[in-house]
Order: sequence, then structure tokens, then C-alpha cells
Amino acid sequence: MKDLGRVHVESFLEMMSAERGAAVNTLLSYQRDLDDLQSFLHGRSIRLTEAASGDLGAYLASLSAQGFKPSSQARRLAAMRQFYKFLYAEGLRTDDPTGVLDAPKKGRSLPKTMGVEDVTKLLAQAETEASDPAPGQLHRLRMLALLELLYATGMRVSELVSLSSRVLDQEGRFLIIRGKGNKERLVPLSQSAIAALRSYGRRLAAENAASKEPQDSPWLFPAASKEGYLPRQVFARDLKNLAIRAGLIPSMISPHVMRHAFASHLLANGADLRVVQELLGHSDISTTQIYTHVLEERLQQLVHTHHPLAKQAKKHE
Repeated sequence: MKDLGRVHVESFLEMMSAERGAAVNTLLSYQRDLDDLQSFLHGRSIRLTEAASGDLGAYLASLSAQGFKPSSQARRLAAMRQFYKFLYAEGLRTDDPTGVLDAPKKGRSLPKTMGVEDVTKLLAQAETEASDPAPGQLHRLRMLALLELLYATGMRVSELVSLSSRVLDQEGRFLIIRGKGNKERLVPLSQSAIAALRSYGRRLAAENAASKEPQDSPWLFPAASKEGYLPRQVFARDLKNLAIRAGLIPSMISPHVMRHAFASHLLANGADLRVVQELLGHSDISTTQIYTHVLEERLQQLVHTHHPLAKQAKKHE
């Protein structure tokens, strides 16, 4: 007989996918977190669907005792809240036991980012390698296209590697990205990103035409993977290797760091916070506000230069 808790978890995940458009990685994360909670409750002879607030609080306390970071505890609590709200909405419970649970206090850490000089070095190294006509050039052109697109748009790595091959047919300077929750957004492309994309596309078409078994992939970056496109882990590994060849510290560089660099550099050069929010695909501007630390110095200079009282103060110095 199938475990009832497992049945309800599966129903919950189906709902999150069908009605909320949750990404595959989000669903896997929810499943892992709920499996861990169920294992904890099983040790206390409590069914997942019948847990009380005290049981869930004890679970969170056990995570803290094991040394889990507040951010990890908060993620587990978020999964629990979604699940028990689902049970309540479906009439499978008469209450929501997570309603009285407090989120663990956590400091908001600043994202790792790269300076413009480091990004320039990385792109220059990729461009130099891509111009080498030696065997394997397609992979080097692919890396250049990936980097140029990432830095031009600030895409999530999952959005980048799963781009459609139809991108190569576009003539405009804009790209439509399908992000979290299946939401679409429009982002502009830089001239260098367009050039890198075209070079990669030409080479890809040439190699496909010369192949004995031509590939007809729906993906821009096809690969022999389960999904059919370049795994993000492979891109991250290749990016670190490129960073080493560019004389940079590999532990400080990742696709996500490049996304942070995109946002930070835009803000530092005068972009509006809400514009950056839209480009990043953040549903809530509070998520984007973490980047405002890069604005502090520029805003101080702005006030000192343009505020009338600041100008008066300079006259009296």
C-alpha cells in the first residue's frame, strides 16, 4: 500500500508544476525538503499529514542543532508552509500548523560579484581562444557566446543553457527569455553578444552540415545530456577553467557571479533599480535591492555634487 504522505507530496508537487509553473529544480528542492521532514517525523511516530506546530518547530530546532545555516532553515520552512497550505486548501487538514512558526533570523549577505576589469579579462580570453581555428573551435565559440549572452542579459544559468535554437533566426537586438513561473521578459542584446552568437551559429550550422548524422536540435546549445542541452554544471566547470587561463581566481567566478556582475555594473552606471528588476526577472523588487550596496558611493557623490546645501557648505570651507 502506498504511503499516504508520499501520495499527498506527489499531489502537491503536481499542483506546484501545473498551477504555479514551478521550475524542475524548485520541485526537486521541495521534494528533498519534504522527504527529510517526513523522515524526521517518522522517527517520532508522526505522520507527515498529521504533524502539529510543535512537531514542525522541533524539526526546525533539529536543523539548527545540526548546524544548518538560517538560510537553509528558512528554505525548509518555506517548503513546509507551501505544503501545509496546500493540504488546508484541499480540505485534507482543518488548520495550517506552520502559521505560528517564526522564520529563523538571517543576515542578508551581499552577493559575490566581479569588477569590470575582471569581466573584461574573462571575455578577452574567451574571444582570443574562439578565434583559434584549431579543432574544437565550436566549443570555444560556444563559450564566448555563452559569456557574452550572460553578461549582456543577466540571465539565470538555467535560462541561458536552455535557450531555443530559434534565437539564431532572430534579427533584432532583443531576446525573449522564458523565466521562473513560465513568465516571459524582453532583454536587449549588446553588439558583441550578437556578433558572438552569429559566429557560433555559423560554425554550428557548418559542422551539422558536414556531419554524417546531422543534428536537428531544438536547443541553441545542444549536448548529449538527458535534457538535450548543455548542462549548467558543465558550463560552470568550463567557466572556471577559462578563468584560470585568464589569470583570475576560479573560486570567485561562476555563472551566478556573472549575473550579479551584470546587475551591479548596470546600477553603478546609473540604471534604475526597477529596470534592473525587470531585466533580471525578479518578481519582487526587494530581491533586487540587495544590489544597492554598489550604489552607496555613487549616491554620496551625487548628493555632494548636486544638493544645494552641499554646494553652500563648500562655499564656506
